[in-house]
Order: sequence, then C-alpha cells, then structure tokens
Amino acid sequence: MEKENLITSRANPRYRDLRDRISQGGARRSHTLLLGAKLIEAWAAAPHASRLEPELWLRLEGAAPHPLEAGLGLPALVLGETLMRDLADAGSPPDQALLARLRPDPEGPLPDRVIVPWGIQDPGNLGAILRSAAAFGFGEALLGPGCADPFAPRALRGSMGAAFLMPLRRVPRLEPDGAAWLALDGGEGALPLAEAPLEGPLRLLVGNEGHGFRGADLPPGLIRVAIPTRGVESLNAAVAAGIACHETARRRGFRP
Repeated sequence: MEKENLITSRANPRYRDLRDRISQGGARRSHTLLLGAKLIEAWAAAPHASRLEPELWLRLEGAAPHPLEAGLGLPALVLGETLMRDLADAGSPPDQALLARLRPDPEGPLPDRVIVPWGIQDPGNLGAILRSAAAFGFGEALLGPGCADPFAPRALRGSMGAAFLMPLRRVPRLEPDGAAWLALDGGEGALPLAEAPLEGPLRLLVGNEGHGFRGADLPPGLIRVAIPTRGVESLNAAVAAGIACHETARRRGFRP
C-alpha cells in the first residue's frame, strides 16, 4: 500500500492539489497543515481541535506510521523527502503531517473575557498572546485587520498550536457590546494597569508592534491602559499582553 501511495514528483497531480489547498492565507484560507507529530498530538488533545477537520495524513518516506494515522481513519500519502521539505518550508522535513480543513469562524455572543490582537503582524507574537490569554482564562480571541494568520502552517508550528487553545474569529471592526473595552497603550493620559477595571466582562486590545492603534477605528468609551516601566520606553506586545492577562486573572482569584 505504501508504494502505491508514494509521491516523489512535484508534477504529481495529487501533490499539486495538496499545494493548491494550502496556498491561500488569512481570511481566504480553507486548509492548513499540521507539521510534525508533536503538533498533531497537541491538536488532538486541544479543547478546540474541532475547528480543524482532518482530511489527509502525510508521512515521510521511510518513517514509521504514527498511532493517530490509523486512529483517525484517514487516507494517507507517503511523500519523498524533497516534497515533505517543500511543504514544511524548513530545512528538516517532519516525519508526519496532517492536512486539515478550517471550519467557519465561531458566531454568537462573546464570552466574559476576550483578547483582541489588533494588527499583530508577527506570528510568534500572535501565538504568544493567544497562549497567555488561554493560560489566564480568556475565552475567545477577536483578530483584527492586519493580524498574522494563526492557521498558517509555520505559525501553527512556531506557536505549538496556540490557535487550538480558544475560539478565534476575524472581525473587520469592533462593535461595543456592554463590556469594558481596554487597549494596552502607554501614551499620555493612559490609566495605570493597577487602576484599570478588570473585574467585569472585558475586551482587551493589543495593538500593532510598531505603531500601536494609530489609524484604527476603536469603539467609543475605550479605556487606554498603561503598564508602568522603568528605563525602557515600551514593552513587546506579547509581553504586555501576558502581564495584563495575568493581572486580570489575579484580580479574579486565579488558581492554576
């Protein structure tokens, strides 16, 4: 069976179809790749794994089958080293990969605490923000215009599946909903984090790494919040988000 499914040529129509399915990014993305056994296992164990519907198992030529390959009951292809390296866009090809289709963004009311990355362009920063938010009890993420694609194969691999930790939805604009809207912003007149209203329903915005919220259409009544620092002008966006998420959880009696 393995020899029948072995693909070594870039011209193979099944391989070209696979490339086509993962070629679109951002809001147009329909499929993604989970690269490597650890990431596939993290997806299988994650609370929001259902956002991705597995379609095809990919295995490197010569690699032993992973237990999940049989457990998922998917069709499988065996790829030569060059093709698997091309898909992974990395120097060392993974032994296993999983092609999955993205289901639509969630709908309906937002939960009590929501993290809102707005224009975060670095996939590593976005992954770190999502991991911090999930770790400290935030229930969903709204991704604003210009955000990195959290479901890009390299982004998933680099953040070790942060996109699986909570529901994510893309939004073109922010609609006030009765919660407190707070933006991490160290500008003049910003409220110190220690004085910010973090106890009730909350939408916590994290701005672009370079220019913050400049040019963004923000909701009326938004509260700008600063994290006081000494000796540095500002914090990395992901670091600031982690501090704010932790402070929110601490105020609410967080216990690990």
